[in-house]
Amino acid sequence: MSRVTPLNPASAGLHGGERALAWLPIPEEEFEDLPDRLDYAHWDGRGEYPTDPARVTFYAPPITKDSAVILAPLPHMPRLRVIQALSAGVDYLLPHLRPDVVLCNARGVHDDSTAEMALTLTLAALRGVPDFVRNQADGRWQEGIRPSLFGATVLIVGYGSIGAAIEDRLRPFGCAVERVAGRARWAEHGPVHSASALADLLPKADVVILSVPLTAETHHLVDAGFLAAMKDGSLLVNMARGAVVDTEALLTEVQGGRLLAALDVTDPEPLPAGHPLWTAPGVLVSPHVGAFTSAFLPQVKRLLSDQLHRLADGREPHNTVLTLPAAG
Repeated sequence: MSRVTPLNPASAGLHGGERALAWLPIPEEEFEDLPDRLDYAHWDGRGEYPTDPARVTFYAPPITKDSAVILAPLPHMPRLRVIQALSAGVDYLLPHLRPDVVLCNARGVHDDSTAEMALTLTLAALRGVPDFVRNQADGRWQEGIRPSLFGATVLIVGYGSIGAAIEDRLRPFGCAVERVAGRARWAEHGPVHSASALADLLPKADVVILSVPLTAETHHLVDAGFLAAMKDGSLLVNMARGAVVDTEALLTEVQGGRLLAALDVTDPEPLPAGHPLWTAPGVLVSPHVGAFTSAFLPQVKRLLSDQLHRLADGREPHNTVLTLPAAG
């Protein structure tokens, strides 16, 4: 079922009457090219609202992982017509939208940084970098043979723009890549299988990288059955959302030493002190930092500038989410 309707430029205050107002997470003066037909206000999620939220037509939320902060002004925005999320996943926003609000995700903004982190975690976990760090602190020299990406089979579960960017980083390493998404299709480098192929693909994969959105269909996609189907000694890399993985089922596998895991996202998140994932053997945890690099702000500025020009010109915005997103 459609969750939004196409943008009606007249209803956005662009043709007569009061000028449309955009709330931005970055000060107006830090942009090089914003349309002068709109008004702007900067809100970073802290302190009082910069203007009356009832005037807001375009809302790009603060740069924060706190969904409560992002959602707080929505009930006070009766003129809101476009929300430009700064995340690729928008599951936290969907239940709070009116049917006349256009929701856009940040598809493309996080691809390079997230793919870079997926490769970093994969290589670090396979080559034993966490063990090296611990051994260095203890002054212990410990040699051994570790798995390589060369000759390995990597299964990417969730083959959207981030999944494709991950494959681009993997290709120079001499591994075979398999792809799974919500629907079967053909991509630039080969077939993308539907989720029904997982039963055949999981037992063959040395590395499984998750990059699906969190939806009702993907919640606990990686359950005890999924994990049991993975090859002994294989690596699970989660770049999606923590709740895509059943944490208790994963703990059972890693604590028994059968699987390895590298997790940029966890459930719960933030991962509390004392949680068994911190000390589970073969688990590498990073604090949901895959998308946050020096490349992030320039990408956000380009996206917002383009979307605002489209709004001012009466054109449809990019990255519109019309339905609940399918996996991949």
